Amino acid sequence: MKFIIKLLITALLVVLLSKLLPGVSTDGYLSAILVAISLSLLNFIVRPILVTLTLPVTIITLGIFLLVINAIIILLADWLVSGFEVDGLLWAFIFSLLLAIGRSILFQLLEKDKD
Repeated sequence: MKFIIKLLITALLVVLLSKLLPGVSTDGYLSAILVAISLSLLNFIVRPILVTLTLPVTIITLGIFLLVINAIIILLADWLVSGFEVDGLLWAFIFSLLLAIGRSILFQLLEKDKD
């Protein structure tokens, strides 16, 4: 149940950010849910591979290169989901940064409600 709630929160943030950012667009709530699912799968499968392959660069940049990896994951989701469009790496970077911040805040609020 917790996983479904997190997916719905992510989908809500995808819709919100697509309305705020001019370089990101989504067709609606169904495509936002598909984006949330694809991001979960890509973060589970592809992200560890990318992190392992780029470990020296990540160490040299003190972990900042992980932001680029997050942007690449967003571009992969753009490629996979037909109703989701991102206009380049810069918008993917901004979108991933805002999505991470929003998810962090909302997930912390979700955890505090349980206490």
